[in-house]
Amino acid sequence: MTDTPFDLTIRNGRISTASDTFHADIGVRDGVIAALGPGLPPGRRDIDAAGRWVLPGGIDSHCHVEQLSGMGIMCADDFYSATVSAAFGGTTCIIPFAAQHRGDKLPDVVADYARRAAEKAVIDYGFHLILSDPTEQVLQRDLPELIKNGITSFKVFMTYDRMKLDDYQLLDVLEVADREGALVMVHAENNDMIRWVARRLVERGMTAPKYHAVAHTPLAESEATHRAVALARMMDVPILIVHVAGLEAVQVVHSSQALGLPIHAESCPQYLFLEAGDIDLPGLEGAKYCCSPPPRDAASQQAVWQGLTDGTLQLYSSDHAPYRYDASGKLPKGDQTTFKDVANGVPGLEVRMPLLFSEGVLAGRISIERFVALTATNHARTYGLYPRKGTIAVGADADLAIWNPERAVTISTRMLHDNVGYTPYEGKTVRGWPEVVVSRGRVAVEDGELKVERGSGRFLQRGTPEPVLRQRLNGNPNALVRKYFTNSLSRQG
Repeated sequence: MTDTPFDLTIRNGRISTASDTFHADIGVRDGVIAALGPGLPPGRRDIDAAGRWVLPGGIDSHCHVEQLSGMGIMCADDFYSATVSAAFGGTTCIIPFAAQHRGDKLPDVVADYARRAAEKAVIDYGFHLILSDPTEQVLQRDLPELIKNGITSFKVFMTYDRMKLDDYQLLDVLEVADREGALVMVHAENNDMIRWVARRLVERGMTAPKYHAVAHTPLAESEATHRAVALARMMDVPILIVHVAGLEAVQVVHSSQALGLPIHAESCPQYLFLEAGDIDLPGLEGAKYCCSPPPRDAASQQAVWQGLTDGTLQLYSSDHAPYRYDASGKLPKGDQTTFKDVANGVPGLEVRMPLLFSEGVLAGRISIERFVALTATNHARTYGLYPRKGTIAVGADADLAIWNPERAVTISTRMLHDNVGYTPYEGKTVRGWPEVVVSRGRVAVEDGELKVERGSGRFLQRGTPEPVLRQRLNGNPNALVRKYFTNSLSRQG
């Protein structure tokens, strides 16, 4: 060991990773974990973590920041407010979306997004892409170039008229992802089912926010999930189904995995802690709870808990979609706003991890190791950041959160650091809270105060996602499509 002192030493903590729990000191030098072990030499700064849990900083790989929605509504949070909020909740890395709208040039979208992030972010970040206009230019030139530059995942929609791709386009995108080594994330809802039900609700004057949950029938989610799996199966490529909400969708994912298919999935706090009944509030108050897919029922909540426990669902993200409860967000038509006009999404970036720590770990539903996997390690593995991020190991970035498991916190809008103005978890008391948060060796949050500067976060160029690497080891890319072509040619010949 070098004689150079550590920049930071964290002592006497109970450390948990996705696989182990142990007691040790952590020595940090130049933003990286330099040593793990008992009785490490003092650092320039020492933190005593006795009685605390020291965990990897969280990674939120599904959040919407400073992004224009498909309805043309800008998020309430920019990169500063979002990353500050993330840090106070124990998250040290986010991966939001550079969103292409139809007609946009993808390189221009990414350049603009990168400028915004570089000016404001206080923690590290990467980008996904949202693809809504997969032209030949995008498929053959822009996407391959962006993937080479470390943006190795992109999201596609099967719903929203202004964003959705048809099945033919989805196959094109899957083909490029397979060829270039990227992962496709799918928002799986059947757009025509939703439109058909919504039209009939409106014709009958049923326009209150609660009817959002009726229009977004669970069948729309399960059918589209099944269809996305079929498309991925045809192309023999991995996909990730985002924000799984309903019992039947969980069952589709589980059944696909039982067949050995490379289907991955995530869920979010709103599907554990909210139900469709929460949307049924007086006036337009229920708009605060409208997201897609919407929260379901108790049976679906239990299915999501089971999926997070047994590995059907590998990721737990916030899907933070911050829209204020006013004309700039949730109520674009004021008191004439119908469920079809409401901006879709709920905030959750800051409370994502405390909710799961309290109701998952401390309530005995999941182990602390599973918590780390769901909130950090699996995100790093899935999106090409491991082992730099998502774990506590020598050589990893010193992204750490020191949790007080005894601290009780009642969630309220006043205590949060986002720019939304409300939380769907108002008044809920949780046990356990991250009191010190370290980002790349820098103490970012301590004593309830932000300690890092605007623009001090760094962009992360990501490697090939682990699901893609695993699939390449397990078989030939596009094996099924090649089989079809070969059989067709043999019949012709």
